[in-house]
Amino acid sequence: MHRFHATAPFGVADLLAAELAALGVERPRASPGGVHFQGSLEQGYAALLRSRVASRVILELARGRAASGDALYELARAIPWGEHLDVSGRFAVHCAAPSPPAWLRNSQYAALRVKDAIVDRFRDHVGRRPDVDRDDPDLRVRVRVRGDEVRIGLDLSPGGLHRRGYRAPGEQVEAPLRENLAAAILLAAGWPELAARGAPLCDPMCGSGTLVIEAALVAGDIAPGLCGAATGPSRWRGHDAALWRRLVDEARERAASGRSQLLVDGAPRLFARDRDPRALRMARDNLERAGLTPFVVIERGELTDWSPPREGPGLVVTNPPYGARMGERDDSLAIYEQLGARLRGFVGWRAAVLTGASEHARALGHRPEARRELANGPLQCELLTFTIVEEPAVALPEDLVGRLRKNLKTLGRWARRAGVTCYRIYDADIPSYAIAVDVHETDAGRCLHIHEYAAPSSIDPDKARARLDAAVAAAAAVLEVPWPRVFVKQRRRQRKGEQYERIAEEGSRFVVREGPCRLLVNFTDHLDTGLYLDHRDTRALIGELAAGRDFLNLFAYTATASVHAALGGARSTTSVDRSNTYCDWALDNLALNGLDADRHRVIRADVDAFLRTERRRYGLVFVDTPTFSNARHTPDTFDVQRDHVALLRAVARLLTRDGVIVFSTHARRFELDSEALADLPLVVTDITRETIPRDFARAPRIHRCYRFDPRP
Repeated sequence: MHRFHATAPFGVADLLAAELAALGVERPRASPGGVHFQGSLEQGYAALLRSRVASRVILELARGRAASGDALYELARAIPWGEHLDVSGRFAVHCAAPSPPAWLRNSQYAALRVKDAIVDRFRDHVGRRPDVDRDDPDLRVRVRVRGDEVRIGLDLSPGGLHRRGYRAPGEQVEAPLRENLAAAILLAAGWPELAARGAPLCDPMCGSGTLVIEAALVAGDIAPGLCGAATGPSRWRGHDAALWRRLVDEARERAASGRSQLLVDGAPRLFARDRDPRALRMARDNLERAGLTPFVVIERGELTDWSPPREGPGLVVTNPPYGARMGERDDSLAIYEQLGARLRGFVGWRAAVLTGASEHARALGHRPEARRELANGPLQCELLTFTIVEEPAVALPEDLVGRLRKNLKTLGRWARRAGVTCYRIYDADIPSYAIAVDVHETDAGRCLHIHEYAAPSSIDPDKARARLDAAVAAAAAVLEVPWPRVFVKQRRRQRKGEQYERIAEEGSRFVVREGPCRLLVNFTDHLDTGLYLDHRDTRALIGELAAGRDFLNLFAYTATASVHAALGGARSTTSVDRSNTYCDWALDNLALNGLDADRHRVIRADVDAFLRTERRRYGLVFVDTPTFSNARHTPDTFDVQRDHVALLRAVARLLTRDGVIVFSTHARRFELDSEALADLPLVVTDITRETIPRDFARAPRIHRCYRFDPRP
């Protein structure tokens, strides 16, 4: 008996375990990185040849604990390497350390110690050593370190099992789907059972044809290992060539018999299409190399004119463009909307759709029966599987729809009369739908920015997700906003230092109007958009107070208050923030409003350092502090409750004789220490109530705001 480890893509280890069990492996044990199992060399070879999901099959040579690099060396040196590699051969060592111990500086160090152990073992026993060749070794040694536990094994799968051999090297579509992940998608969708009944399969966006080729291999009982040279681990010294040949011959006999099942009454039952001629050319070439051209109908066509074949029902499986494959978010969401609409013509069929984000699933408009998180290389994905029904699966909750319509009638009328184009229309009014919905009238049309307040851990995640999907669908329907302009994020309690964290890299920005200002918002890359809506009235106050004054904006964020001050008649504005991103954004906001960069400065600096060195005087200072902040490259931290007295004292030193401070914070439990500030020549007024806009009236604790005026 041997110990093996079959690795697999993230999210499909359970499918691999079931597959190995079907091959006769007893008690395969799934783990996050794959499946561990014990068996004969024949069972290991069968996994190499017949597994559709495995990435690699590793024969374990040694396992043990290593509390140091020397202990790892001794563990590796004890292995009889001459049984596995000729001294004239070449080898390479690869190490993965998902949970490295304290002694392991990096995975390369562990690989180097194992390489030294192999070389020294040969020198001691043979007097010579084999060469190292990372590109084309005869033997690949795999080392896995998790804590103090170490496993050392031989990779029996030359080049990786996902490389079936039917793809031409260097010729691919963007973000191609790995072959073994495509096979896993088909297994998760129930294709083997459907194929056994003679059901058809359609892929309306086939790209280079990976899904339909893997579907043909499953339906035709064609072992994926037969697509390549089927040489097996022939350069391993322990290779049993006779056993391998027998297994290959058996697999070829099964494939010859299974190919006849790929035709129904002499006609193919696998259908693929795409709009891209280049992708179709690659798909046809891949089919030819796989020997499957007669068994697949492949054609060029738009998604909008796609309809079911006469055969059916069967399986629709597809990997629509998303993420790296799609430069424009609007385009990708529009494709999902189109796909969802076309799928309603396939009533009774099963569907499996690989998506790149939850927003894609919502745009699809079909409630999934199952979701599975997957990884296609570096891309995080989600597989949705469901049976197609006539009506959209996402039922709109009547109570939420009613509340949204009521709010739209009242707040919408107020916003039109007040000239407000960006406002909050719903904020967890109904506890079971814990979302905040912000309307933004942009240069591209109405957009929705929706925050989900994270559900407690006691709530079932699937139920929470279904409720969110229904709530988002209700908001989009009532407010008549198409899916490409609906943006959804989850807002949870922030850990210290997280308020400026980037969450995406899409970079798409829209222009909105606020009073006299034009401002840039971004709905995708950060938790916030670049425009705090609850400070709308505060910014209007800044615009009124700024006339004829030099204005200083501390913790300036995207400098929206500076734009209000400048258009309100400020002599100059100075905006200070330590974030490169927000300083660049501030400059763009100023430029968008035609404001001169010489009179309206943006300074990238820590506020505390700026206050220590600044010598200019200002007639108006706006201080909108974070609740907590820690600089990435310094040990300094800022806590508004702890540090606001020192901050306001430093600001007061920069005021002109008639200078005014407007101080604000989103810290909900903040209490101003009036006694500690009593000696300042300033009168403080709590203007929180006056600066809470009407659309935030139900959340009066959204911020605290104070005005400091010179004593009379």
